[in-house]
Amino acid sequence: MWLFVFFDLPTNTKKERKNASLFRKNLLKDGYGMMQFSVYMRHCASSESADVHERRIKKILPPLGKVSVLRITDKQFGSIMNFWGKMMVENEPTPLQLELF
Repeated sequence: MWLFVFFDLPTNTKKERKNASLFRKNLLKDGYGMMQFSVYMRHCASSESADVHERRIKKILPPLGKVSVLRITDKQFGSIMNFWGKMMVENEPTPLQLELF
């Protein structure tokens, strides 16, 4: 599973900029990586793990702005095409799941 967080947060006042910055810092602290300026993503080993991270997002939502969360499978993620200019960039490999015996 992959979780994507898309957001458009207001930054007109000092308080709004602080809230937006805190939201981004909390995403990074929870293991998300920045894909684009307002798009963060993270891999989850299972649907249950994705549920946990979605609940965490609900807890750190800023008071204003729009936040969307998208959950996709590894197979769907594998079909993403990334471009930097006209050059195609390879997708990141799926993280390996830790197995304990």
